[in-house]
Amino acid sequence: MKGMLEGRRVLVVGGGQQDYGIEEPPVGNGRAMSLLFAREGASVAVADLDGASAEATAELVRREGAVAVTSVGDAAAEEDLERFFEQARAGLGGLDGLVMNVGIGAGFGFQGTTVEDWDRVLAVNLRSHFLGCRRALADFEEGGSVVLVGSLAGRESMPVPAYAASKAALEAVCRNAAVEGAPRVRVNLLVPGLIDTSLGRMATSLNPARAEVRIPAGREGSAWEVAQCAAFLLGDRSSYVTGQPLVVDGGLSVAVRS
Repeated sequence: MKGMLEGRRVLVVGGGQQDYGIEEPPVGNGRAMSLLFAREGASVAVADLDGASAEATAELVRREGAVAVTSVGDAAAEEDLERFFEQARAGLGGLDGLVMNVGIGAGFGFQGTTVEDWDRVLAVNLRSHFLGCRRALADFEEGGSVVLVGSLAGRESMPVPAYAASKAALEAVCRNAAVEGAPRVRVNLLVPGLIDTSLGRMATSLNPARAEVRIPAGREGSAWEVAQCAAFLLGDRSSYVTGQPLVVDGGLSVAVRS
């Protein structure tokens, strides 16, 4: 039985992961996506700021029997993002899928956030997605699909305003790119809630109250569950879905919280 991404050629920007010194770290969203896409029949280009981490993901993809190539650079830099696309197309023989799994946080509260913090967070979390959408809309042929990765933080107040603002803005980027790309290219947005990744565990260590948040599903999500949703949005099973946010949060956003 063919996988849902059979024959697809997908660029995952942010396909490596950082473990933050955690022993036996859980898989991160970008790595889980890359591996799942390979298992579902796709060839995968892994781009990341950390070349060693990108190559580690690519090697795991190859062990699944899929073609994998890597690129190293800063997704917020136009020349690096352009190179990601060029190297992906050359290595995979074309490109028809893109996942922008890029995001950082900096600063704490408005008084604890510098202008430099604000500008860097918005560059990485927002400009990179704009650059990815712009190139995909220009390059992708009929049936191409783009998945942006946001956060539930973009729909709530939180003590890191630059991060929250950047993630909220992705909903507008998604809507506008979807309209401009239609009907040739679809663009959708994943909105994860609390996911058990290394970054999530580090955040909990800094803010233990995070572990006390009531999630209707009774647990944090896994990167594999985020990856399953990304694969759905990339493939033909979501052919009539574009311009939409898909919230992956175990019911957290609809729960009544005191």
